[in-house]
Amino acid sequence: MKKRFIQTLVFLICSAYVMAQDVKSIESFTTGMDKKEGFLNYYWNAKDGRVYLEIAHFNSELLYYPSLAQGIGSNDIGLDRGRLGEEHVIKFQRAGNKVLMVEPNYAYRAISEDPLEKQAVEQSFAKSIHFGFEIRAESNGRVLVDLTPFLIQDAVGAIRDISNTKQGTFRLDATRSAIYLPNTRNFPLNSEFEAIITLTGDNAGPYLREVVPTPTIVTMHQHHSFVALPDLEADKKSRAFTPREFDPRIGYGGIQFFDYATPISEPIVKKYISRHRLQKKDPTSMVSEPVKPIVYYMDPGAPEPIRSALMEGTAWWNQAFEAAGYKNAFQVKLLPADADPMDIRYNIIQWVHRSTRGWSYGASVIDPRTGEILKGKVTLGSLRVRQDFLIAQGFLGNYETDTTKVKEITQMSIDRLKQLAAHEVGHTLGLPHNYISSINGRASVMDYPHPLVSYSNGKFDLSRAYAMGIGEYDKASIIWGYQDFPDNADEKAELEKIVQNTLRKGLRFLTDQDARPEGSVSPYAHLWDNGGDAVTELKRVMDLRRIALREFTDKKIRANTPMANIEEVLVPMYMFHRYQTEAAAKVLGGADYNFALRGDGQVIYEPVPATKQREAFNTLMLTLTPEFLAVPDHILKMIPPRAFRYNANPRETFKRHTGLGFDPLAPAEASAGMTLRLILNPERSARLVSQKIMKGDLPTLAEVSSIMVQKLWKKPEMFRNNSYYAQIDRMVAMLFLDQLMMLANNKNAAMEARANAYGAIDDIQSWLKSNNVDGAGFARLTLLKIKQFEDNPEATISSNALAAPEGAPIEPGYEWLEQDCEWK
Repeated sequence: MKKRFIQTLVFLICSAYVMAQDVKSIESFTTGMDKKEGFLNYYWNAKDGRVYLEIAHFNSELLYYPSLAQGIGSNDIGLDRGRLGEEHVIKFQRAGNKVLMVEPNYAYRAISEDPLEKQAVEQSFAKSIHFGFEIRAESNGRVLVDLTPFLIQDAVGAIRDISNTKQGTFRLDATRSAIYLPNTRNFPLNSEFEAIITLTGDNAGPYLREVVPTPTIVTMHQHHSFVALPDLEADKKSRAFTPREFDPRIGYGGIQFFDYATPISEPIVKKYISRHRLQKKDPTSMVSEPVKPIVYYMDPGAPEPIRSALMEGTAWWNQAFEAAGYKNAFQVKLLPADADPMDIRYNIIQWVHRSTRGWSYGASVIDPRTGEILKGKVTLGSLRVRQDFLIAQGFLGNYETDTTKVKEITQMSIDRLKQLAAHEVGHTLGLPHNYISSINGRASVMDYPHPLVSYSNGKFDLSRAYAMGIGEYDKASIIWGYQDFPDNADEKAELEKIVQNTLRKGLRFLTDQDARPEGSVSPYAHLWDNGGDAVTELKRVMDLRRIALREFTDKKIRANTPMANIEEVLVPMYMFHRYQTEAAAKVLGGADYNFALRGDGQVIYEPVPATKQREAFNTLMLTLTPEFLAVPDHILKMIPPRAFRYNANPRETFKRHTGLGFDPLAPAEASAGMTLRLILNPERSARLVSQKIMKGDLPTLAEVSSIMVQKLWKKPEMFRNNSYYAQIDRMVAMLFLDQLMMLANNKNAAMEARANAYGAIDDIQSWLKSNNVDGAGFARLTLLKIKQFEDNPEATISSNALAAPEGAPIEPGYEWLEQDCEWK
């Protein structure tokens, strides 16, 4: 037994010796390889196509994030060129013959000078190990690892995104993937690696088939960035960057974490804003140049005149920094020919192409420890401007010749691009959307704007379609987020002064959570709305829409264009009211509120007055009348079936029941279905049920549904003829019944709201029977539908109303109008 133990021990010692001899020096191992020095030295071996990374420092934190260098080109899948992945603070730790890439857990910390207190938190929560590398060579404490397997992976989650959008089942094919050397580079503060990644799969969906030459083989370029992080200790001493605590009254994105070193009398969750590093050379001066300006670089791939428009809109932000006391602190330049857009030193505005129109984005690379923005990355979709051109074409188009009004239409589109650039760059400065700013006119580029459309002297005017400059709220938010205070200043007190000054000006902040849900509460926070009174504006928009449809002619499209294509121009004109309708619906059952802090004097929660709620409801009901919904006869005669090789784009045209022919009821069905869905939204219905508790004169759901039954169903004339208007009336009535059934059958809706919906359905049934119209085909269908619902509500088919053509980001409409009637 003893002899066997000695033999085993000798074997292990000898094996260890042999293994030690196998680990070559870095100099020996990399003979013949191309060395690239920079932030992290690496070697390229052209013989085997592999990248070897030299690690000289262990347990030192750096930032890693993946991105997409070449995308797929489908807005629906979302894998766009330039898309940023999630940031990860990582460090390399040695474990025997391995190097682990470890991500500490910065969501849970102890901001303390006590190392044991920090250690207790660190050991209480899990960390993440992203990869384990085998050491291939070693010299003087430096090790060499093969980085290639880490780079040849689906780092951005393309397989997941393709699956989530139901575009097929794909997998990584390493045999068709490789390092892409032209974009694998080293810089002083970052090391950049790029790989050609090929996915193969089955059952490719329509989005993939639209943009990939062979849909079962999807090849893209994925990028990996390793970036130097700021020295926190040096920053603490020099105050070069100080995290700024979040204030809900001023909109900023940022980071949050648990700080277990917090006294039990204080909140344990800390929230910091995201912002760029910016210091005044002289913080005591009212106006000072910065130590280092914030510079954004424009993608030279954007063509003129678009490129100049984007640079001009981006440069507007310098107005806000001037208001904060900086001189030339924000600059815009064209990306130099020898610069790499992946270099962390360059804030980039990228011009991206897709097969369909889509959203633009403003993203940032952020230090997860402090909230500091290390790099701004804007992605602007190229097709969006064509949609703006189409909207302007609907109002101004008059193609007597191919150039008639083109100059004016193009100018509106270019002006929109300026605003779009400013908006997306605003996100990369740390600012979220501010959807209540339009109550103050053009107070923020962080709202969603619509073109300012006016009509006078028999003409539409888009000359003031968009604001040319930064808004007052934007200035206030930059002053609060970026002001550099002298050392002797009480920063918290100074920031509160800025907030109070902002509130005194009536500048407010509400964002996506307050505006995007169709059932949201605020009567003022809306996407693509206009002015301070949503109902007044809806009335005005309805008038503009009526005029636009009345004056709609075949000259809205160029000569020699297939006539069927005029439908694309019609859609934004017919649906011109869509977003203002949504805004007005939020007045019904709505309440004004703010992100108020105790004692700051703001309105906390105040229901919209009864008269205004009823005005909103009555105006919404006008959008359900056949007079509003009918497509004018002269337009119906303009639209034949689609020409050969000019297939209808389902995003830009009306869905239909009629096959190839244009469906005269389809636009009305889409529009009416939208209004009815908004009025009977389950959350709005619940507020209508309960708001009388707060104020006795407020409208109730019973009042609203009773009026709707009266106006939409109790109309004997709609049963007696087959006119266009009568067909619209019947369609709207049935859509209303569908909405009632869905509300009644919604287990998540308030009990009182569901009961009210059942009562309205009973009212319709009783009226049909008592008025002897049950013999009519439409009445019989209705009664059968109600019986089926009563017998088996679980099996009742929900409304199959035709959906409206895609809205966002088509943005049809009417932002911040300042024509003959000024905002009050």
